Amino acid sequence: MTNRRAFIKNTGLLALSLPVAKTNFFTAPAHKLPAFGIQLYMVKEDMAKDAPGTLKKLGAMGYSQIESYGSDKGMFWGMSNKDFKKLAGDSGLMLISSHYNDEPGGFEKQAEKAAEIGMKYLICPWKGPQKSIDKFKEFADEFNRNGEICKKHGMRFGYHPHDYPYKKVDGQLPIDVLLANTDKNLVDFEMDFYYTVTEGQDPEAYIKKYGDRFRLCHMRDVLKQRLPKNSEEESACDLGQGIINYAHLLATGLDNGMKYFFVEQSRYFHETPLQSAKINIDYLKKLKLAEI
Repeated sequence: MTNRRAFIKNTGLLALSLPVAKTNFFTAPAHKLPAFGIQLYMVKEDMAKDAPGTLKKLGAMGYSQIESYGSDKGMFWGMSNKDFKKLAGDSGLMLISSHYNDEPGGFEKQAEKAAEIGMKYLICPWKGPQKSIDKFKEFADEFNRNGEICKKHGMRFGYHPHDYPYKKVDGQLPIDVLLANTDKNLVDFEMDFYYTVTEGQDPEAYIKKYGDRFRLCHMRDVLKQRLPKNSEEESACDLGQGIINYAHLLATGLDNGMKYFFVEQSRYFHETPLQSAKINIDYLKKLKLAEI
């Protein structure tokens, strides 16, 4: 617990948690997010019960982009790719991307279906912790191959790091190895600000160092008062209720090629997932991004 609190002091991230009004650097709004997106995993129970109704509610809140995932019914929720696209579109939602699982027909079949309806990305959501850094080099080769497949179909391939790529293996950070060993013309990354911060890394430094490698992101906040390690999503909270200065980070992202911004949260307090989705988008609607 003590070590996880200490990262705020030791990594220079305290500046990212300062209230906007208390420093002149963060006062002048430069731009706004181009669109508000949400990862459907956040509302998976609602989607399983009533996909049309859930999408309609998300659209009414003001979300205009969605990212799907490899649910039990697949990334198109038991529908054809075209039917799901139409269902989302009827609620004013564009299906930008999806996390994928291994499915019959392999990765290329999924890429074909995604490209057919104009999706921009297929994203690997998980590889898990590994005992050797060489495994991450193997993953990088796999990502490059998948990137070639996506490119052939007019799409992009991405990888979504969780916490484990920010934990050293053989003296190296897997995230650095993956960035170094993937082709920037084939593989993009989807930063999860929550995991980057809670693992003691500086998301702004990564964004600036690697430029437009981070084209997508997941957004949730980190509690000021940290919860015990290993509790479920131990320190996640709604946007604006924690330490992350999104006014600054999102402006940095936009200035460095980040295009897609998805709310994604899997720990809730008194809110239902849909209520939490509303709290998050209301925060983003009011957020004035800092001038970088």
